[in-house]
Amino acid sequence: MKAPAEGVTELPNWPDSRLVLPRAAQWLIDHDGKVTPVSELLDGFCRQLVDEGVPLFRVTTGLPSMHPLTLTRAFIWQRGEGVTMAERGHDIMQTDEYLKSPIAVIHQGAAAIRRQLELPETPMDFGILPELKRAGVTDYLVLPMRFTQGPGMGQSAGQNVSFMSFATDRKGGFRPDELSYLIELMPLISLRLELEASRRMTRDLLTTYLGQSAAERVLNGDIRRGRGYEVEAAIWLSDLRGFTQFSDRNETVEVVATLDRYFDAMAGPIQTHGGEVLKFIGDGVLAIFRVEDGNTLEAACRRALTAAENAFAGLHELNQGRAIAGVAPLKVGLGLHVGKVVYGNIGSRDRLDFTVIGRAVNEVARLEAQTKAIDRPLLASAAFAAAINGDAAAPYHLDSVGFHALRGVREPQELFTMPTERLAGYE
Repeated sequence: MKAPAEGVTELPNWPDSRLVLPRAAQWLIDHDGKVTPVSELLDGFCRQLVDEGVPLFRVTTGLPSMHPLTLTRAFIWQRGEGVTMAERGHDIMQTDEYLKSPIAVIHQGAAAIRRQLELPETPMDFGILPELKRAGVTDYLVLPMRFTQGPGMGQSAGQNVSFMSFATDRKGGFRPDELSYLIELMPLISLRLELEASRRMTRDLLTTYLGQSAAERVLNGDIRRGRGYEVEAAIWLSDLRGFTQFSDRNETVEVVATLDRYFDAMAGPIQTHGGEVLKFIGDGVLAIFRVEDGNTLEAACRRALTAAENAFAGLHELNQGRAIAGVAPLKVGLGLHVGKVVYGNIGSRDRLDFTVIGRAVNEVARLEAQTKAIDRPLLASAAFAAAINGDAAAPYHLDSVGFHALRGVREPQELFTMPTERLAGYE
């Protein structure tokens, strides 16, 4: 036998893990570094257990979220149907659906909950049990999943506890060895689910705070300061009129609630029509509609104009509710422009922002400021209007409001606006 080289230590032949670990445990750790969506992971795990003879009928788990609208996502696997997902909002924790569920008891620290539904003396003390019994379930087990990090669902501070429930419809329910097997697998399935849930939470957080495109770039490693690229786009800048006075006259809670409703009216149509909200600047919205992937400048401008029309319609609907409540309407100024901007990482060494800069951004800001000066809710540049008015697919043309002086621009510029009948609330 050849002697090992100097400084090299030969390791003994370790046993194949497949001969040591249970099959389901081996399946859980053998992911080869690949990202597995939670639905796919749960489906594969349940199918593996069924292949091993565990008589599963339904398996449910809940994973915490880091999303402004969603507290948790419930994943339900059912034999013959696969996995379905349902989102639960932040108010779920105050409802009877949660408070009278076994999940609440698990969050309070229970080590396990089991209900053998075949036995007449079994208490039907949770709202879900009659439903399960009607479906033919004979045995129901709920176990805690303990995570290392993330938003805690448990009652005590720092406790990150979720759950997984197992139901069978086999006569006699789960055998003792099957119960032990499921309990032994919980640490591994918890780790795998936490890994996949953490990926989802990271993506949700970045998308919420940076926007879809910027989030994708950050996740793909585009994090170096000073990196940017030039894009051609229709540019949107809107601003709420009289917001300073409104803030001074109202409580903070009312100001924030009003801003949220206003931003829903503005940002929703932008995203629906393929735009990207780059940032909220106080009560302002900066967004772009990019010219890329075969889209023309005319198409980008058309999408921006349609979003603007829908935004004014949404604002009008919001103002109708405010009128009923005897509250003054919200008014907005919107500037639309086209041009090339630099999009990328800008900021200090340890605090960056994904945004756009360039001459076109400065020009759209002047357009938006001019809406107040000439009392028009929407103003578009001549370049934007040329794209719309020269587009046979455009639903209508923009109307000229004459030449006007813009701050920092030597020559007066011809400005355009949307036909009055298209501006809901301004007819």
